[in-house]
Amino acid sequence: MTTGLEINSLSEPGASASASFLDVLWELGRRAREAGSDRELGFLLVNDSHDLVRYRQAALWLADGGVHTLSGVVQIEANAPYVQWLSSVCRHLASQQSQITEVGGTGVPGVIARPVTSADLPDELAADWASWWPEHALWLGRDGQGACILVRDEPWADAELQLLVEWSKVWWHAFDARRQPRLRSWLGWRPSGKRAWWKRPGWLLTLVVLAALCCPVRLTVLAPGELVPAHPVVIRAPLDGVIDVFHVQPNQTVKKDQPLFGFDEALIQSRLQVAQQALATLRTDYRQTSQMALSDVKAKAQLASMMGKADEKRAEVDFLSGQLQRARVLAPQAGVVLMDDPAEWIGRPVSVGERIMRLAVLDDTEVEIWLPLADAIELAPGAPVSLYLNASPMAPITARLRYLAHDAVQRPDGHYAYRARATLDQKTAHRVGLKGTGKLEGDWVPLGYWMMRRPLATARAYLGL
Repeated sequence: MTTGLEINSLSEPGASASASFLDVLWELGRRAREAGSDRELGFLLVNDSHDLVRYRQAALWLADGGVHTLSGVVQIEANAPYVQWLSSVCRHLASQQSQITEVGGTGVPGVIARPVTSADLPDELAADWASWWPEHALWLGRDGQGACILVRDEPWADAELQLLVEWSKVWWHAFDARRQPRLRSWLGWRPSGKRAWWKRPGWLLTLVVLAALCCPVRLTVLAPGELVPAHPVVIRAPLDGVIDVFHVQPNQTVKKDQPLFGFDEALIQSRLQVAQQALATLRTDYRQTSQMALSDVKAKAQLASMMGKADEKRAEVDFLSGQLQRARVLAPQAGVVLMDDPAEWIGRPVSVGERIMRLAVLDDTEVEIWLPLADAIELAPGAPVSLYLNASPMAPITARLRYLAHDAVQRPDGHYAYRARATLDQKTAHRVGLKGTGKLEGDWVPLGYWMMRRPLATARAYLGL
């Protein structure tokens, strides 16, 4: 049965100068600080401590994990008889922690050294001492967290104890920094069996975090937003035809009755001329028939029919005259022209009622936000709304929710969303069409719900809870 490597040294204790021991202690401390894992630290403690003092075997035992490292052993078998016996010995010695006095008055409190022999153990443990260890052992512990045990044939000298205590303090400091999370180290948290759980900083931190999660905050959602005209005038095609010319450009400011665009008038004018000529012919025939009706009864009977045809032609002339006037579209009010490239409309046939452009009244703008389905929270009319424009993200535009659509509509990108409109709190100098990110504020909710709302919704969607 292999219990650990027996390390021997040819040098006698005290043969090296004090400066040499300090150099070794300095080098061990440097290697402890640069260790990459707690396993590397444990290997350093049980094997390389031999550079300071001579011993045959060493073991590292942790209160929360049992036997951690053995000298000269790469992997520990937890069910091996030696490991079982060593764990029992360490638990017994750890239970007598209050009887152990610290060696040396300087350094970090809590690191203790105690020479141990078989006489310090119960009879059932002392009976196996000679099978596993030589006569003298040394217990190097730290506040109930664990201990390093060194064994050899010779008794331990006081100078050796002092040197090992200093090295143990350096090692435990590196071990704590390696094993504990950085946040707990920054906050000064250290496990302690001497303080009540409610007095430990870790529990106090937990209570503070729980209290913070219960703090009320506004439930907010973010969605794409845009500045749009509040009451735009939609200019539609007044007749079926082909657009011939545009008199305005996008974003141009126009006055009332200013020409906007016009249709091709050639067809309308030709039809109007034909109708006018037909009406003139009917009028001439009517005058002749009226004169003949004085002496001819048959001609008198034709007057009513000719009068009806003349009225029909007169109505056609009036209709075509109106069509000719409507072919020249004028601005119904002053505003800013909102449209795409006019070149795409010229020569294009349009139908009656097809939207051509919009006229937005200056300073009559509001916020339009497209709320995704996953962010459709409860929003009351008048809820605060903020729009962070991409052009000026540091100066948000504030508004109040005017309405939120009940039905979701499909956007050009293929996603469905709810349309929301908000009235500005005050006028803005930004132009219509600027886009950004809108923030809508709902009711007050705990901070924990605000943080976990989307993860919980996603989990419910996948798990079906």
